[in-house]
Amino acid sequence: QVQPVESGGGLVQPGGSLRLSCAASGSMLSPFAMGWYRQAPGNQRDMVARITSSGSTNYADSVKGRFTISRDNAKRTVYLQMNSLRPEDTAVYYCRADRAGIVPYWGQGTQVTVSS
Repeated sequence: QVQPVESGGGLVQPGGSLRLSCAASGSMLSPFAMGWYRQAPGNQRDMVARITSSGSTNYADSVKGRFTISRDNAKRTVYLQMNSLRPEDTAVYYCRADRAGIVPYWGQGTQVTVSS
């Protein structure tokens, strides 16, 4: 079992940067694929970035070239570096841990607001 806990959200001006962290307690992180998802009011929850257990990454088209996902298995932490933030990036960001054959684990989310 893995319990993700997100941190690092906040208010930032357009063009600014934030780094989100997802600290996972419980089992070892290494077997899990880890992902960042976001949900704005009235919208569905969408994948932003994902990193597999072997380190392969994929990104939503809207964030390619601006966001970078990384993981540190020894620290049981996954990061999302967000640069060149836009107002449309405003959402609650969730961390998810998933592994074949088990129900994914979700964190509680952290609010990111991009506004001047």
